[in-house]
Amino acid sequence: MKAYHDQHFLIDPFAVERIANLADVKGALVLEIGPGNGALTRALLDRGAMVRAVELDGSLCEGLAQVFSQEIAEGRLTILRGDATRCELPPFEMVVSNLPYSVSSKITFRLLDIGFKEAVLMYQSEFADRMVAPPGTKDCGRLSIMVQTYAAVRPCFRLSPSCFSPKPQVHSTVVKMIPREPIFPINNRSLYADVVRALFSHRRKTVRNCLKGSVGSMLERTWVDRVIATLPEEILKSRPEELYLEDFATISNVV
Repeated sequence: MKAYHDQHFLIDPFAVERIANLADVKGALVLEIGPGNGALTRALLDRGAMVRAVELDGSLCEGLAQVFSQEIAEGRLTILRGDATRCELPPFEMVVSNLPYSVSSKITFRLLDIGFKEAVLMYQSEFADRMVAPPGTKDCGRLSIMVQTYAAVRPCFRLSPSCFSPKPQVHSTVVKMIPREPIFPINNRSLYADVVRALFSHRRKTVRNCLKGSVGSMLERTWVDRVIATLPEEILKSRPEELYLEDFATISNVV
């Protein structure tokens, strides 16, 4: 099968086995986004998963349908052609996927919004590093905060370009993610997301100036004025990358 749409086929059988063994998928409804040539699909089916695959490319869907005709007939595999960033996803409990690099962020946020029991996801290593960057450090960003607010994330292992065909120009990292309730209470999750996005849209400015600069585009003026009047100066004069999860919750919880 030929690769399209930012898809790099995983061809290293040892890597496939390592990924498939990171979660107990037996009897579970497992969402696989971008199954490609079906190598990971086969490993999941062999471990007793009920796989729900979503693939954007029609020719790949046709190829998978031929390769897995028996599993489809048995109901152990369904293949949906669609864009996983916006199409209606089939019911699932777990996610095991080699995500396309270009839409990793959109898909990750969408999966967290929908909810799942456990996920094993492959990302570009630079993306995965940003995902797990600790709050309060210079590498921390919107991705780091939003993911770590709602999930425990653990990098498992890296894969070299030689594990794929065609070879990407970057290394990849497999991550395990388990959703959790926020460590610090959040009164309004939608507002929390807007605050995090607003702050990291101007990450080199102070929190005070970030909030002021986001009035009208992301945040309401009356609320921003109230926040600035309420928060301690220590937070207002900090830069977003210097804040901790508790600080983001504190800001968004101002009523």
